[in-house]
Amino acid sequence: MGGKPKSRTIIEPLAEATIDSSYSPIKSLAVSTTPDGQTLIYVSTLSGALLLYTLRTRQGSDPEIAFIRRTSLPGAGSGGGASMGSIHALVNIGKIMIVSDGYLFLVDSSLLEPAKRFSLFRGVTAYSRKYRSRSNPSIDIGRQSDGFDGDDNSNGVLFAVGTGKKLIVAQLVFGGTLVIEKEIQGAFDGGIMALMWIDDSIFVGTTTSYYLYDYANGQCGLIFSLPDPYIFPRIKLFSKESRVLLMMENVGIIVDLEGHPVGGSLVFKDAPDTLMEIGSYVVAAKGLTVELYHKKTGYCAQSFVVGNGAEGRCLLADEENVMGNFIAVATSLKLTCYGKVSEEEQIKDLLRKKYFKEAISLVEELGNEEMLSSIHAQVGLLLIFDLQFSEAVNHFLLAEKMQPSEVFPFVLQDPNRWSLQVPRNRYWGLHPPPKPLENVIDDGLNAIQRAVFLKKAGVDTTIDDEFLQNPPSRAYLLQCAIENMIRYFKVCRERDLVLSVMEGVDTLLMYLYRAINRTEDMEMLASSDNNCVVEELETLLAESGHLRALAFLYASKGLSSKALSIWRSLLRNYSSNGYDKYQSEDFDMREAAAVEASKIMEGSSDQDLILQHLGWIADVNPVLAINVLISEKRENLLSPDEVIAAIDPKKTDILQRYLQWLIEEKGFYDTKYHTAYALLLAKSVLATFKLGLSSEDKTAKLQENGMQPADIPVRERLRIFLGSSDLYDTEKVLYLIEESELWLEKAILYRRLGQENLVLQILALKLNDFRAAEEYCTEIGRPDAYIQLFEMYLDPEDGREPMFKAAIQLLHKHGEMLNPAQVLDRLPANMPLHLASDTIIKILRARHHHYLQGQIEHKLSRALDLDAKLSRLEERSRYAQINDGTVCDSCQARLGTKLFAMYPDDTIVCYKCYRRRGETSTGKDSGEAGLLVKPGWLVTR
Repeated sequence: MGGKPKSRTIIEPLAEATIDSSYSPIKSLAVSTTPDGQTLIYVSTLSGALLLYTLRTRQGSDPEIAFIRRTSLPGAGSGGGASMGSIHALVNIGKIMIVSDGYLFLVDSSLLEPAKRFSLFRGVTAYSRKYRSRSNPSIDIGRQSDGFDGDDNSNGVLFAVGTGKKLIVAQLVFGGTLVIEKEIQGAFDGGIMALMWIDDSIFVGTTTSYYLYDYANGQCGLIFSLPDPYIFPRIKLFSKESRVLLMMENVGIIVDLEGHPVGGSLVFKDAPDTLMEIGSYVVAAKGLTVELYHKKTGYCAQSFVVGNGAEGRCLLADEENVMGNFIAVATSLKLTCYGKVSEEEQIKDLLRKKYFKEAISLVEELGNEEMLSSIHAQVGLLLIFDLQFSEAVNHFLLAEKMQPSEVFPFVLQDPNRWSLQVPRNRYWGLHPPPKPLENVIDDGLNAIQRAVFLKKAGVDTTIDDEFLQNPPSRAYLLQCAIENMIRYFKVCRERDLVLSVMEGVDTLLMYLYRAINRTEDMEMLASSDNNCVVEELETLLAESGHLRALAFLYASKGLSSKALSIWRSLLRNYSSNGYDKYQSEDFDMREAAAVEASKIMEGSSDQDLILQHLGWIADVNPVLAINVLISEKRENLLSPDEVIAAIDPKKTDILQRYLQWLIEEKGFYDTKYHTAYALLLAKSVLATFKLGLSSEDKTAKLQENGMQPADIPVRERLRIFLGSSDLYDTEKVLYLIEESELWLEKAILYRRLGQENLVLQILALKLNDFRAAEEYCTEIGRPDAYIQLFEMYLDPEDGREPMFKAAIQLLHKHGEMLNPAQVLDRLPANMPLHLASDTIIKILRARHHHYLQGQIEHKLSRALDLDAKLSRLEERSRYAQINDGTVCDSCQARLGTKLFAMYPDDTIVCYKCYRRRGETSTGKDSGEAGLLVKPGWLVTR
């Protein structure tokens, strides 16, 4: 929507006055604003008359143009027919420069003093004072009073004139003296017809070409040549952009200060007679027609005719500064000042005519970010009622100040929870009041139907031509509207908004998802961190059958009981409607419901709620039930007794895994839990034997179902637990497995009961694990245990042959623990003696060596004892002499009649220091404690 506008009002008449030109045609026109704010308008005629007008603006009254005075230049009205060619204001020195009949005249701005002609210049065809660009740090081009060279030539005005093919640069000082700075000749092809001097760049337009002369380095370059020598060159300075417009018939080429084309070109309808500038527009006059062209886009925004529209032409003049707000238009009879319409009114006019791009472009030129946001919002609202939903949302997203609550009425009928959140009276009232999208679409379709009939009748409408040619369906428009609203709300979710607005965004987003049945997006929103209002959505979702989304929403808001009830009801529905109906290759709806329910229960500490729903989850997938029970997410641990009571006794795998978690990970030391766990493990192992499965096969099945940790078979886990725990009831476990073939497990239990003989029988005779049997004997540590094992090897009973090799190995390893006599007594008569002779000899030698070693240790002990007694006797036989001057070697106190102690190093201390220091080898504070008893000669030898 919003093509290029045909015409709109950018400037409008402010004031007008009649020109008394004595029927002489108007030759030139100029506008000047003095430093005190007075606006002067100069009008020259072909007969040489110079008229001065002023534009008066008084507060509370309309502007008016007043005539001040009239004057003539020397020679005006003579037979030579002197006439003025152009007028140039020099505001900073209060003068105007006039080019007339090839001469330069200097006149004061009030026309009170006689004109002064400069005889140095003859045949002047072009003139330009020096301007400063906006990029120049010293002076702004936008201030006409700063048109002089304020840095290097602060005493006057620099200007350039063209005479034939020669360019002359001169300076006019304040005293009126003229100084020629430079003359450039031979650099230009053709006579100079137009000049423009900005900073160090002098643009020269000749009859054949455009040139750029660099005043700083004296270099001259060709910009481009004119295709026809009859083309009159024109140069116009764009003050705001610091660029120059070079005309070639009806085409204007925009160049920068280096002569490079920038920003494309402007194409006018006809070759203009005059070019001026006002704001972002170029004003062109051809005959009595005035047109305004936008500098960037090049379209003609306004066109009007001055005067009576008869034959003739008009002249234009602008203020030649950035802030110029009006232009003067003069015909042979009338002088009119046109002022800019306020930007706000222009924007309103563009919006009413649906020229949205132009309105936004105008606001961007103003640089007002707050207004730009407001215009984007208004454009979006207007586009919604034009059924352009995608473009409307694009503008909403660009409106940074726009609140999402402003579009709530398009989704939810007023009044509602968020009605008070919608801002009121924020815009210009160019669009109808917001209403639900269905009503907007119905009204839009009715408008399209009316526009179709009007178009057939030849009446133009503002409806988009695409809609007129291919009217869209209501379903398509509604789908498009909802999808784009969803896009807008999703972006708004990422913004930092107040809570009430965020609640509205998320709730209405759920409304929109439901409207187009985007179930997956509904569930994703409900399961994520959201600000949906449950009260607004629960009835809606329940009635529409979106129970999964409602369950996710309940869970996200902490309403676990309601969420679990929905998941349980969904499970029942899936089961009653047929399991296969809801099962696919990769997805089981029943298990999905159980999974979501288990996620809620894993983080909940509500024990009654967990136990209430644990059963049906266990029926679907026992692993999920186990994960619920052993979850680390909850803050408070469930009561083990109540959990165990709630678990179905038939589901022994769940109970077993739960008890394992309690014991191994939570460190429970209650005997009943250890006993129950041991019994469950034992039953699992016994079940493998009854089913004819190996323990590894059983473990593999449990691991496949997630019931057991990997890499640990059930039987091995039973052995580990029986050997590591001391808290289970041994007799109960033994009673359970006593009739089974679990020999190693029974050996562990008998060992706990102290049945050493049964343990040795199982290890040596049932399991043939001789190494384990010998290690058990070593654990017992008594010789009789080895003799008992030796007897079992020689007489295994049950008709088995004696295990001579094991017996000989026992003698070889642990012979020192066996009494040779007892060994010989127990050797059977049929045992070949040569098998045990070497071992028995080693035993005898070892025992004899052990006896002799004991004798040596006994004698050494007696020698140490004797040496200690001798040292004690020597110490007790020493004496010390104490007198009145004797002091304590520790605290330096006089002993007198006090009790004292003497250490082996002859240190004497008082009884108090002795009690403090104890029995050490010295009573002095320095040095470490030594031996109390000195080693004697008997020990040290």
